[in-house]
Amino acid sequence: MLTIARRDFIATVFTPVFLLFLFAPALIGGMSTIGGLGAASMADGAADRARLVVIAPPPLAAILSREDARLRKLFRHDERPSTLSIVAPQPDPAAQARALMGEQGRDTDAVLYGPIDRPSILVPARSRLTGNYLEALAQATVSAGRPDAVVVSATRIAAPRPAVSLGGQHQSGFLAVFGIFFLTLFLAGQVVGTMAEERNNKVIEVLAAAVPLEAVFGGKLIGMFGVAVLFVAFWGTVLGQVAALIPPAIAADLGTLTPAVGGPAFAILFAAYFSMAYLLLGSVFLGIGAQASTMREIQMLSLPITLVQVGMFALASAAARLPNSLLARVAEIFPLSSPFAMAGRAANSPEIWPHLLALGWQALWVALFITVGARLFRRGVLQSGGGRPFWRRRPRDPISAA
Repeated sequence: MLTIARRDFIATVFTPVFLLFLFAPALIGGMSTIGGLGAASMADGAADRARLVVIAPPPLAAILSREDARLRKLFRHDERPSTLSIVAPQPDPAAQARALMGEQGRDTDAVLYGPIDRPSILVPARSRLTGNYLEALAQATVSAGRPDAVVVSATRIAAPRPAVSLGGQHQSGFLAVFGIFFLTLFLAGQVVGTMAEERNNKVIEVLAAAVPLEAVFGGKLIGMFGVAVLFVAFWGTVLGQVAALIPPAIAADLGTLTPAVGGPAFAILFAAYFSMAYLLLGSVFLGIGAQASTMREIQMLSLPITLVQVGMFALASAAARLPNSLLARVAEIFPLSSPFAMAGRAANSPEIWPHLLALGWQALWVALFITVGARLFRRGVLQSGGGRPFWRRRPRDPISAA
């Protein structure tokens, strides 16, 4: 019993893979922190830039700000209205209100303009509560220090939201990042154990003698990607049929998910970035899994691999929340998080050329990961050295070769 226990203990602990498993708690703590920050920032993304606007002369600005601060204390923190912005009136306040409602870069929930006791409130059809708050704010402003103040009578004017809203872009970006993360989490980890069977039955030695080892790695990766595409196509067809049964109210809510690049282009980019995410993570996992010689080591690799995927999801989620920040640039350049972050960028920015550059950048890293994984496998597992690069090789002398 002790002999068996010692053997299993040594077989588990005295391996390089055990180091990854040993430091897993530290990785879990770090990734949980990043994931919490990313999820919180994505949840608050639309609220940070949403606003209520009051068009009023400067003498009323101080009173409006004071009454707004007083009224907000009546709400819980998560139920408070959007931030109040006070702007000076222009010659045509009605046109100014419509321009503010359609301004890009910020979501305007409602605009109050005109005389403070008989104001007009430009409000989207789906945001009636914001109109109520602005009317209450106008009443509080009129009644401030005046016990005999008149009752405010506001005129509501329905205004449609812009075709592309900031909240819809953030939600589309989050769903794109989460969709790629879920698919790669479910599918990419399967490539880890593809080399184990060939190593055990010595088939890999026959393949390595027949074709370049990079071709073996690339073929296995492409084969597993074909399985992933079949899986996605099957469930995509099923969900597409189920979507026809969605109630109209839910379908209308889904219609607010408006990516900046447009629906057809967004679907194409989502498919392209899912492919790149799978190939990038799959090539890394294939190279790492090729170093494992037993199923025990392959099982121990599952947790670090999952943590890597969660980390890339957290980083890309935070980047989608801050599209033009330094964090977003880091996530878009780092190869493993680049497909996730660029899918979020497709929802937040209408530019197309950065995606062409990103796809080429990611394809370059796929080839690099396959090459490095094959060389490590050749040197560490097959013990065949690996030779010099082709540009440093010299042709052998025909006499000595004979």
